[in-house]
Amino acid sequence: MKEIKPADRISHVEEYYFSRKLKEVARMNADGGLPVISLGIGGPDFMPSQQTIFALMEDVMKPDAHSYQSYVGLPALRKAWSDFYHRWYDVDLDPATEMIPLIGSKEGIMHVSMALLNPGDKVLVPDPGYPTYSSVSKLVGAEIIKYDLKYENDWEPDFAALENTPGIDDVKVMWVNYPHMPTGHCASLELLTRIVDFGRRHGIVIINDNPYSFILNDQPLSIMQVEGAKDVCLEFNSMSKSHSMAGWRQGIVVGKKEYIDWVLRVKSNVDSGMFRPVMKAAIAALGAPQEYFTQLNEAYRVRRIAAEQIMHYLGCEFDPAQRGLFLWGRIPDKYDHCEELTEPVLHKARVFLTPGFIFGRNGERFVRISLCAPFEKMQEALLRIKAAGL
Repeated sequence: MKEIKPADRISHVEEYYFSRKLKEVARMNADGGLPVISLGIGGPDFMPSQQTIFALMEDVMKPDAHSYQSYVGLPALRKAWSDFYHRWYDVDLDPATEMIPLIGSKEGIMHVSMALLNPGDKVLVPDPGYPTYSSVSKLVGAEIIKYDLKYENDWEPDFAALENTPGIDDVKVMWVNYPHMPTGHCASLELLTRIVDFGRRHGIVIINDNPYSFILNDQPLSIMQVEGAKDVCLEFNSMSKSHSMAGWRQGIVVGKKEYIDWVLRVKSNVDSGMFRPVMKAAIAALGAPQEYFTQLNEAYRVRRIAAEQIMHYLGCEFDPAQRGLFLWGRIPDKYDHCEELTEPVLHKARVFLTPGFIFGRNGERFVRISLCAPFEKMQEALLRIKAAGL
């Protein structure tokens, strides 16, 4: 039989780190002993609001709820997202033309990349940054140019270095992500303005990935607040973190009509719309009052205290001004690489922390702790680490 080979494109990407590591954790749990406490993945463990669940339950019982839906989502869902942007960011968007609801923003990274990038096109990707920006760029055959975000520069782009990047005027797309994952750094409106200006001057589409703006953050920002941003920017938003709806797969991409139309050409050939009851639930969730976010963040603040205690015990330095769903810490000088810390913590204390190298070269001396575990579990994790003598 003739040998069957996979497409060349998958030779350029590896299985997602967390997919591989969670298999290892599952094997450890299956082998017996204390169950591993996972402080690795940012999967919220809180319930969505009651009105969200009730809206789902009400619609799912209707006989007409189970058919195919529009590729661009319910008009009421787009209107809810438009109202959300106006209410929280003071940004006005046309719900009919300047947005597409997504089955989670992670799929949107692929859709937008396929809509904008030809093989060989150059893409600016942050280091450290969300690994999917790089993996999807590789899948579509783009040329990745890493730009540094460094501890010494508060995890903000070095614009002088960007201006001197070889071939900068041939770059098609630049990925940004504020509040930043994994570092938790928040952008100011001034920084977002500089990023938009950079994109406009070089003809680069700026894509801001913005799922963390409501987590431990009293001043949520959107890049669309910057004057002229619509001309050159797209922005992803997601309900996974802000509304504790990770498994519901509800996101959005917003921007000017021309870009949205390009994305729709891809999306309409990939999926067949969302389940209507889930869209109805998202509409209810998007109307949540300030009290919902206040209560959610009170719980995350308590967990953040526990995460800080773990960081202190491990001798890691961190910026207390971080926002978002994680705590990012610099490892002590005695370690040459972050896995010299995270692997013993996993195998001796049975606590899973994320090594920063998976986010890029500039993360090699950092570790990340997720706030997506109950406070009591995080306290137990600290006790285990102490008991293991780490």
